Amino acid sequence: MCAGRKSQDCLRPAAGCATGLRMEVFPNHGNRGARQFQSVGCGRIVHPTMNTEIESRLAALGVRVTDVAERFILGSGRGGQKLQKTSSCVWLRHGPTGIEVRCQRERSQTVNRESAWTELCSKFEERARVAAAAKQDEQAKNRRRNRQKSRGQKARMIQSKKHRAGIKSSRGRVGAD
Repeated sequence: MCAGRKSQDCLRPAAGCATGLRMEVFPNHGNRGARQFQSVGCGRIVHPTMNTEIESRLAALGVRVTDVAERFILGSGRGGQKLQKTSSCVWLRHGPTGIEVRCQRERSQTVNRESAWTELCSKFEERARVAAAAKQDEQAKNRRRNRQKSRGQKARMIQSKKHRAGIKSSRGRVGAD
């Protein structure tokens, strides 16, 4: 488990990674600094509380954990002193897509972190579902556009053309007798 009591003490480098981890502190305009964890030369951050199910869901979707910026910030709203003194709100942002998730449902940072990662996975899955549905709709549209007309459709089309040709044939010059 974790040797220290703080969240940054719980971080450890990935297996086979010689370099350590760097923690950057960003100003949070009026609040205390928000913490963002980044790996240095490793490729990914391994956190003991990261659920393997979440990691496998992200891997199946093709999302790298290193592309996600994770910050622990002060929450807002009801909650009193506990909420105002601890950075239990978790904010995740996927850099390439710009998808953001902010979670402060629980008082515990660990529970909020897991909820935020689960919600991020759900957003990616929903996005993939929408893209697959759009692709399927496009394929169906192309199939309908390219298929042959039925015998009835052809007959109706010929009928309307003959009707229109009859209307146009009655037109002509006035007094052409």
